[in-house]
Amino acid sequence: MKRKILVVNGPNLNLLGEREPEIYGAQTLSELNQWLSDSVNDAELTFFQSNHEGEIVDFLQEQRHNCDGLVINPGGLTHYSISLRDAIAGCQLTAVEVHISDIYSREAFRQVSLIKDVCIAQISGHGSAGYLEAIELLIRHLSKNSA
Repeated sequence: MKRKILVVNGPNLNLLGEREPEIYGAQTLSELNQWLSDSVNDAELTFFQSNHEGEIVDFLQEQRHNCDGLVINPGGLTHYSISLRDAIAGCQLTAVEVHISDIYSREAFRQVSLIKDVCIAQISGHGSAGYLEAIELLIRHLSKNSA
């Protein structure tokens, strides 16, 4: 059975490939999404990106009964969004938090995640490959817990 997984990207991730490529790499968000689609055969991926916290919360609420899990890169929302944290918890989404850069080797304010405690795992600093790792981890977790 193919799992339905949401892949959600927060503010400024639409600028991947342009914004600070020395930190986030040269791959665009569109290229990342295509690479994930091509690489993942045992899940149906639905991609969403927004620069607006409320739009992400609305999307998660709308999709909560249509998916098996969530891979989320909250971007800057990681560090302050109680609303996003509450949406993930309130929708009872099995989630993995992912960050392209290593948030723990960056500025002090970036080292705080309000999201990680409502996720089963956090992957940070593995570049674009972190998304694939997160999807694979999520699929394994869902398979193990449905057996």
